[in-house]
Amino acid sequence: MKKQKTGNNGFTLAELLIVVAIIGVLVAISMPVFAGQLEKSRETVDLANVRSAYSEVMMAVMTEDTENYSRTVDLKQKRDNWNAYDPVTVAGITHSRDEGNTEHWIGIPVENGKCTLSYIPDFGMKVIWSGAGGNDTPLPFPYNDDLHGALNRTGVLNELIKQNNTYFEIDSKCPKSDMLPLVNEEIRKEGNSSLLGTGTWAYMGSPKNASGRYLFWTSMDTDQVGAGKKIPVIVSRADGGFYISETTTATRKAKNGKTYVAIADHIANFSSYTSGEKYDKHGRCLQCISEAAGGWDLSELSKNDKIVIFLS
Repeated sequence: MKKQKTGNNGFTLAELLIVVAIIGVLVAISMPVFAGQLEKSRETVDLANVRSAYSEVMMAVMTEDTENYSRTVDLKQKRDNWNAYDPVTVAGITHSRDEGNTEHWIGIPVENGKCTLSYIPDFGMKVIWSGAGGNDTPLPFPYNDDLHGALNRTGVLNELIKQNNTYFEIDSKCPKSDMLPLVNEEIRKEGNSSLLGTGTWAYMGSPKNASGRYLFWTSMDTDQVGAGKKIPVIVSRADGGFYISETTTATRKAKNGKTYVAIADHIANFSSYTSGEKYDKHGRCLQCISEAAGGWDLSELSKNDKIVIFLS
């Protein structure tokens, strides 16, 4: 008895190769689209998180909860800058991809970066994007090498001298200070050229003698770092010179009874903070905080940050 042919001889090798090649082409075409959509979803999440943080900051402002005037968000995106959205609106600030730094917007979002939203009294909201980025190329902070100009223009020093004060402190984190609003106004006028528009800072020392007056600055938000933590700082002396040093944060109490975390405790002797290498205004001081983190007891929030500081 003869077997009946079914007519199903299967696929030839050539046909299979053609099918595989077609599938490969389709995958090659679809992968960039898929990757773009995936990145768009990450950027969408980042925007949602940043806007949520902004809402938290504004709630703190409305309730005068000064300890929460700043929030930092870890970014999810894997590409530098905005790729799916242009322009972007955050905290009521609309910013386009190629606009660059403005008074209220510093930097761009980068891979594994951070976004810090800070409310500054008498100035408003400041949005700062930081991180090393996909190319491991640090983002420079905008700066004005005259870091003492903001204080000098306020007239505060002359008033202190008239009152026979031999020592003073102005801390950017103090929630109740008569002198701080005057300094903040001068910083605001400098716009994005002022290093003091970022991080935490404090003027302290002698109101009369420039050689005994100092500015301490750190990229970190001391309220989030907490008290009793060693942090890296830039120290600038009013008569010239910049130094890389470290301080231990400390809890202070303002006039209104509220506590805040200062960049340092009361300092009686400044010599230990200026004993290292001195950089003058023509030099360039490059210090990667992440490389030095092994020597400092930083909080979990900040120890992986890489911030390059230019002082020239």
